Amino acid sequence: MYNELNQEIVDKIKKVCAKVYTGDDINPDYAKDEMPIYGTRMPGLAAVPTSTEEVAAIVKICYENNIPVTPRGAGTGLVGGAVPLYGGVLIDLTKMNKIKSYDLENFVVEIEAGVLLNDLAEDCLTKGMLFPPDPGEKFACVGGNVATNAGGMRAVKYGTTRDYVRAMTVVLPTGEITKFGATVSKTSSGYSLLNLMIGSEGTLGIITELTMKIIPKPKNVVSLIVPFENLRTALTTVPKFKLSHMNPQAIEFMEREIVLSSERYVGKEVFPKSLNGQDIGAYLLLTFDANTPEELDAMIEQAGELVLEAGAMDVLVADTPAKLKDAWAARSSFLEAIMEETKLLDECDVVLPVNKIADYLEFVNKTGEECGLVIKSFGHAGDGNLHIYQCSNDLAEDEFKKRVDTFFEKIYKEAINCGGLVSGEHGIGSGKIKYLAESIGEVNMNLMEGIKKVFDPKMILNPGKVCHRL
Repeated sequence: MYNELNQEIVDKIKKVCAKVYTGDDINPDYAKDEMPIYGTRMPGLAAVPTSTEEVAAIVKICYENNIPVTPRGAGTGLVGGAVPLYGGVLIDLTKMNKIKSYDLENFVVEIEAGVLLNDLAEDCLTKGMLFPPDPGEKFACVGGNVATNAGGMRAVKYGTTRDYVRAMTVVLPTGEITKFGATVSKTSSGYSLLNLMIGSEGTLGIITELTMKIIPKPKNVVSLIVPFENLRTALTTVPKFKLSHMNPQAIEFMEREIVLSSERYVGKEVFPKSLNGQDIGAYLLLTFDANTPEELDAMIEQAGELVLEAGAMDVLVADTPAKLKDAWAARSSFLEAIMEETKLLDECDVVLPVNKIADYLEFVNKTGEECGLVIKSFGHAGDGNLHIYQCSNDLAEDEFKKRVDTFFEKIYKEAINCGGLVSGEHGIGSGKIKYLAESIGEVNMNLMEGIKKVFDPKMILNPGKVCHRL
């Protein structure tokens, strides 16, 4: 299907890119992402370009010689999206990490795709601005966030990464350089190639530069830790915020066990475990922002009344920088905490209508028991995006994969029955193609495959991902 790398091709790539690695010099991390259960494969060559022109020159050589190309950012994906399944050439974009310029009159920032989310977020704050997308992995590349349309914790109020992409520079699989979008807030100018590229997971083109929308930083922010006796009571509270004309920046849910794991990992207790002799079973973590302290105080009071009437056991206010940092550090460490305590791990991030979450999670937990798996769940209650982890410390890997496949077959089917979708923000990669096909049907899969072939007639770019079935 593809040609093998030979010395002539390697030499050509070395002439157009200063940093090229082969053989034992290739970083072993390039063989996997953060979920290695979806496979590992070393590339034949790893290139680390520093400009769009270098990326284009590498890709053009690969296109002419029918060599597969896998683009990669920080490698923080969870569905095998950055694994070079066919070997070939891997292009590491992490050195393309410049924040190029701000245009504060038009509320945009121009960056290279390898800029880390954490670096962009912090740099924006120094300008009095906020980059609203807030995925849990702060040290992912923004280009990767765009490639998967990562959502994150603030999506309930501010939307997903897609809503903040104004324009991009893209290297097509042929090696051509093109630009999609513009520094404008609306368009009715033909098919939206910009939006087609967002969420395409590096299968249609390689994003090298981005123009991202930013907004003025809210002046006042507070978080509320709200404990409940059980998860159902916590989750059935969530729709009431919108119905009460409240607009939290984030609404996260978490069960007791995942909080205990996270606190062990970070080495600090943040969340209460019991109140008045009664055990706490679940929590909501809410964040509100406002322009004045008075406005924020009114929000806190209204939210407190709402959750207590809905069955909350208490309302704890994190209103200092230290308290805010501790609360969100514990939340942001959930995945790392699970990985620390688990030998075999898989995950899914289904997205559902918010009023279906409670019933669905009961189904998930029951199915996990039937399949003999330990299930740990948390996620974005405000937008219905659930992170469900399957864990085992005693099963053989083959048996674990078999049980997980059975588990997935059942819970994905139930998610679709509830009006949901396979993934809210992690993407499809190679690990979820089967479940995507089962959920959307052959007509839609064929449409996506057709789009892939238009952009990538030789199918060399990130093969075996999203809709390209092997």
